[in-house]
Amino acid sequence: MAQRAPDALTIGVAAPATSVDPHFFNAAPNAQLAAHVFSRLVERDALVRLQPGLAERWRAVAPTVWEFRLRPGVLWHDGHAFTADDVAFSLARAPNVPNSPSGYGSFLRMVTQVEVVDPLTLRLHTRQPHALLPTELGYIAIIARHAAQGATTEEFNSGRAAIGTGPYRFVSHTANDRTELARNDGYFGPREPWARVSLRFLGNDAARTAALLAGDADLIDQVPTADLARLKQDARVGVFEIQGLRLIFLQPDFSHEGPLPFVTDHAGQPLPANPFRDLRVRRALSLGIDRAALAGRVMEGAAQPAGQWLPPGVYSHDPGTPVPPFDPAAARRLLADAGFPEGFRLTLHSPNDRYPNDARIAQAVAQMWSRIGIRTEVAALPWASFSARAARQEFAMRLAGWGSSTGEASYLLANVLGSYDPAARRGAANAGRYSNPALDALTDRATATLDPLEREAVLRQAVHLASEEVALIPLLHLVNAWAARAGLRYDARMDERSLAMGLRRAEQ
Repeated sequence: MAQRAPDALTIGVAAPATSVDPHFFNAAPNAQLAAHVFSRLVERDALVRLQPGLAERWRAVAPTVWEFRLRPGVLWHDGHAFTADDVAFSLARAPNVPNSPSGYGSFLRMVTQVEVVDPLTLRLHTRQPHALLPTELGYIAIIARHAAQGATTEEFNSGRAAIGTGPYRFVSHTANDRTELARNDGYFGPREPWARVSLRFLGNDAARTAALLAGDADLIDQVPTADLARLKQDARVGVFEIQGLRLIFLQPDFSHEGPLPFVTDHAGQPLPANPFRDLRVRRALSLGIDRAALAGRVMEGAAQPAGQWLPPGVYSHDPGTPVPPFDPAAARRLLADAGFPEGFRLTLHSPNDRYPNDARIAQAVAQMWSRIGIRTEVAALPWASFSARAARQEFAMRLAGWGSSTGEASYLLANVLGSYDPAARRGAANAGRYSNPALDALTDRATATLDPLEREAVLRQAVHLASEEVALIPLLHLVNAWAARAGLRYDARMDERSLAMGLRRAEQ
């Protein structure tokens, strides 16, 4: 391996951040970058347990009022003092970033007032009791009012507004290439061992593995499934794995009632109505997928078949919602009952550089659907283009992923399946525009239920209802894997983030 500076670190990441603006896009690569530069009131460890961040402690002082006591003596990267006013500014900006494809408003949907009590005390008032508020605040990066007042997303990308309190300072960002960071020696937390960090985008699986073995990267994420077994036997590297919280799923379009783009009959003519609004069609598509084959052959064992968005053992996983069976005959019967005895034609859109084997999974699903009469072609796109077009409802059916890094079901319910309503800050990531008032009501009821056992029961009801409705088509739960050069150890994270803060020398 090539010699590397002892205090310089290069992380090869499979998916690029689309912006340095921490409020622009609620996507894991963006949040991963932001976690280095910006802090949050509440942080999460590798097992997504809550930890103090900019808030030293918090408590509910009334059924609808949460008080947060802030850490004293924290400085922004430019030396200004951090205060509660910066938090109030951040919470006001986060839901209102122009042109955001999927923002952070849903995390603040219950907040009715932000009360600055004094420079180190903040009270958040909610419209109803809301036990999950500290969890949700773990997603809102706190930015500096003096640096970001009126700043555009482009001014964050240039670095002018990218002033944080995090363990690393922004140096430079080149889209679809790399972001350079420098250690913040004034950080309020533990001192980082890495003076310089480069987050380098390596979307090609083979290139990522090659960079690690050549010594050009110290850590890589989304270890290619084809390389996993070999790397585990290679003394030059260490592999670190954990059951992830990310679901890979298919999301049909519900936004069109009439003809749907990328869906036609076998002669190439548009269908008169959107077939995905028919529950029988959605169930047929789900039954036509062999999830065991996807997990075993396409993912080579680095995933588990999924029937809901949380893996077994996680709070609010519903034991009564099994993985759907693979039943092509039943799928064909349902299609015939829905008026499609010969099926129809469909284009399935997928990213090709965002999730492990994303385009390969889409191709495998397309072959399975073609066998039940849904002649399916795959259009695989780079993530930056795919995510922007998906947010504009340009696709009839898309392959996507969602990491429920809150460790419970309401995160997906509010963001992905919640009825799209910017005013209510619901459905920010609902690109399919599915809407079910009964599901929304269960989500609201769950988040207002303070008792964790009672809340879990309500969330399980919501999980079961979404499954019965086939509001989305679950495919797989990913196992998260990283590989690092020998002598380093990585604290594998359920939320799949690749953080310099989690990488240490083995003797440390």
